[in-house]
Amino acid sequence: MKILHSLILGNGEPLIILHGYLGMGDNWKTLANRLAENFEVHLIDQRNHGRSFHSDNFSYDLMVEDLAVYLRHYQLKKIFLLGHSMGGKTGMLFSVNFPKVVDKLIVADIAPKYYPPHHQLILKALNSVDFPVINSRNDVDLIFKKYIQEVGIRQFLLKNVYRKSKDEFAYRFNLESLTNHNAEVGDGLPQFSLFSGDTLFLKGERSGYISSNDNELIKAHFPNSKTVIISNAGHWLHAENPAEFYKSVAEFLKKN
Repeated sequence: MKILHSLILGNGEPLIILHGYLGMGDNWKTLANRLAENFEVHLIDQRNHGRSFHSDNFSYDLMVEDLAVYLRHYQLKKIFLLGHSMGGKTGMLFSVNFPKVVDKLIVADIAPKYYPPHHQLILKALNSVDFPVINSRNDVDLIFKKYIQEVGIRQFLLKNVYRKSKDEFAYRFNLESLTNHNAEVGDGLPQFSLFSGDTLFLKGERSGYISSNDNELIKAHFPNSKTVIISNAGHWLHAENPAEFYKSVAEFLKKN
């Protein structure tokens, strides 16, 4: 079995961090460095992302299986699990399937519901780049600019551009597979699935990913959960208000 790529920091009880769609574990390094003072933090690249293996197949069931294989490989029998967006969906399904393995679950800015596909413009921008004729990251950014106005989103995507060889740039993620399976990223948790362990949902104050209408569904799947709002933050709440995000995570993990 292929093992997911990860960066492991610190010592203590294991804390697994799962990034969102088109991201990678490295996006969480600043927060992980702080958490590594008290935990053994595993910054994981999920399949088709970062430095992990590429595959034509992509689904939450497979990402849950990948995580289970990873934990067996590192002999981790009990973990804290934090997932953002797509990583939050992986974390939720993993907790439902392996409840005895997850001590506490943290879900950052995503609900257990179905979301319609909404990355079409970003995928169009990514697929518009012809790498053999690209000479710099700036060239890539100029193409992104035609589709994406937000500087922060462009910078986030540019982190995936690397020099594949002396003469050619490439994406770290598997764009073809992620484009083909884009609709599956929005999949919700299976009906009646349940995780009764301690769970914290963190919502960005300016984000629309979790609404008050989702509270009932969240409680149905995660009866021992609470939702905390991170002020002055949108969907990338860990980057937009890192101090408040860290405080909420640290306090939740500390409580018995």
